[in-house]
Amino acid sequence: MDWFSAEGYWLSRLVFQRALAGVYLLAFLGAVRQFKGLIGERGLTPVPRYVARVPFRRAPSLFQLHYSDRFFAAVAWLGVLWSAGLVLGLADDLPVWANLLVWAVPWALYLSIVQVGQVWYGFGWESLLCEVGFLAIFLGPAAMPPPLLVLVALWWVLFRLEFGAGLIKLRGDRCWRDLTCLYYHHETQPMPNPLSWWFHRLPRWAHRAEAAANHMTQLVVPYLLFAPQPVRTVAAVVVLVTQGWLVLSGNFAWLNVLTMVVATTAVGGGLWAALLPVDPPAALSGLPAWYAAVVVALTGVLTVLSYWPVRNLVSSRQVMNTSFNPLLLVNTYGAFGSVTRMRHEVVIEGTADQVLRPDTVWQEYEFRGKPGDVRRRPRQVAPYHLRLDWLMWFAAISPGYAHPWFPVLLEKLRDNDPDVVALLRRNPFPHLPPAHVRARLYRYRFTDRRERHDTGAWWHRRLVGDYRA
Repeated sequence: MDWFSAEGYWLSRLVFQRALAGVYLLAFLGAVRQFKGLIGERGLTPVPRYVARVPFRRAPSLFQLHYSDRFFAAVAWLGVLWSAGLVLGLADDLPVWANLLVWAVPWALYLSIVQVGQVWYGFGWESLLCEVGFLAIFLGPAAMPPPLLVLVALWWVLFRLEFGAGLIKLRGDRCWRDLTCLYYHHETQPMPNPLSWWFHRLPRWAHRAEAAANHMTQLVVPYLLFAPQPVRTVAAVVVLVTQGWLVLSGNFAWLNVLTMVVATTAVGGGLWAALLPVDPPAALSGLPAWYAAVVVALTGVLTVLSYWPVRNLVSSRQVMNTSFNPLLLVNTYGAFGSVTRMRHEVVIEGTADQVLRPDTVWQEYEFRGKPGDVRRRPRQVAPYHLRLDWLMWFAAISPGYAHPWFPVLLEKLRDNDPDVVALLRRNPFPHLPPAHVRARLYRYRFTDRRERHDTGAWWHRRLVGDYRA
């Protein structure tokens, strides 16, 4: 079955599997650290309430069968330990059937989390990890060559990811068509990183070049993933470089990193062999007939499921980051179809004063990643994902994005709820709860070079008014 095997991608598979396991590890670790305050039994949007109204067929999950904070923690910690084992290559030498089962475990565990994660897990990188993790199940152990059909399925994911993002930009905000979106994007993106200030201060011709390069990378290069080598490798390297540029310029959870991980499967083994001191086995074993049959059947299923994302791609009403089946397979992707021109931030404050007066002293709660203190340099968070901080960006865009969780957040802060307070960087009331809590909306912008030099501040902010959700 020479047509079925892709021996030249043996090392590409190894790189992909190790890197994917690392992303899994980070995702499960984030779940361990943040779930109680967000979706725990006493969280902002508790899982028990969600599964009581959403049936298993719509959101298949272990937590449909049973939920407790202790059980969720056990599942998430199992995911952490299992992923760490995959990073170390403990599944490489297993028989084919055992290797498939081992890779199925983190997929099933993380899918279970995503399906009950509600608004906190409603982003494209979550469904991307589920889809890519499902395909990884069928790549096989180190003793055999990777099946070509599974590699093609991963290239098809990468195509949809890049091409979908390119189309949504071209069809969306006109600033993408006139190449001016990056005049604003580095400043108004959900969570700027330490280099975002510098990217924002690039000359406008550089921003226009960035936008033009984005169109080329997302609308032309994806087709080259299906070209013969070495063209495919060149296309993959272009994706790796451009996604690396995005990693440098902002915090987008593991979206860019996972995109790079998928791109590694399209890089020919010759390039990896030149970079990594790893040699494949002298002789790779043949592929069992039952395994080949499973992969062929899988390909048929994926082909049928591709109808919906393809229809979405060619539609003038294209939508971003949508799944068409409860297992989150063969999804549609996209990002920043529109770019905000101004940045607003919701700032939460509390006071110990029982009676409010004009001279009442209010103290700010500080979040871990999102802008707050104007003198605090933006942090590098990605590929870790701060879910509450990310949703606060949406809440600042429109109060409609803040339902139903934001009023609950204020109540929890007023009660000094330990699980919710743990999601923050600084609680100004560590000993006694505040008497009152309020939210205010500010207009934020990056300081210019003179302001930065004179004040040491990264941001300038102006009060817009009280915030109501």
